[in-house]
Amino acid sequence: MGTADLSIAPEIVAGHNLLAGKVAVVTAAAGTGIGSSTARRLLAEGADVVISDWHERRLKETEELLKSEFPDRRIASVPCDVSSTEQVDALIAGAVAALGRIDIMVNNAGLGGETPVVDMTDEQWDKVLDITLNGTFRCTRAALRYFRDADHGGVIVNNASVLGWRAQHGQAHYAAAKAGVMALTRCSAVEAAEYGVRINAVAPSIARHAFLDKVTSGDLLDRLAAGEAFGRAAEPWEVAATIAMLASDYTTYLTGEVVSISSQRA
Repeated sequence: MGTADLSIAPEIVAGHNLLAGKVAVVTAAAGTGIGSSTARRLLAEGADVVISDWHERRLKETEELLKSEFPDRRIASVPCDVSSTEQVDALIAGAVAALGRIDIMVNNAGLGGETPVVDMTDEQWDKVLDITLNGTFRCTRAALRYFRDADHGGVIVNNASVLGWRAQHGQAHYAAAKAGVMALTRCSAVEAAEYGVRINAVAPSIARHAFLDKVTSGDLLDRLAAGEAFGRAAEPWEVAATIAMLASDYTTYLTGEVVSISSQRA
């Protein structure tokens, strides 16, 4: 019997109908990264999905692509900039109007960058914190207000990062934001229990995709991937599969936790 080579990314695992009958909302789902992979995974697990993004053209293109891949699923899109409370509230209302209810909220929207603290401007700091942390707060608040008044519970899954634990040069703003997402996850989970809502987060180390390669040095990504125990970056679908697990009934007693999708926590 041979030994699996963990340095080689496995083939995408087929869906197991974990989320049949559920309706999910996924932010920042237009593109090549974790958001679109999460939407695809939730659909593969039987959910109907509302995707959202600030970039309307890419959002419609992604919606049409997903509809062609999953013709038996209900799929809708609602544009949303998570830096706007009004647009976030409209996202929740629009998702309910389109598909009738929400069972799962995946807060994936975030913004990175690479700037040392000594060179960082107030604007750079504020923008990363506003999109990554405040945006997650706005979406969590809006979803909880919906669940509070609904006749059913739900699940919220936030996308954090191992940089909420690890130190990395030039990432102080992003790391601070993601550490904040982790704390928000823990505290909001305690409050959400009375509404029948579980809130957890994933903390990927490095999930490599076309957009990340476009905005980040390939040498840096290679070095980071080489430092992982498997010697490779995660595939976005591997992160998405864990999000689907957290959204499913396999984790009904899990809340307020941050699951590290990484070879090592710190």
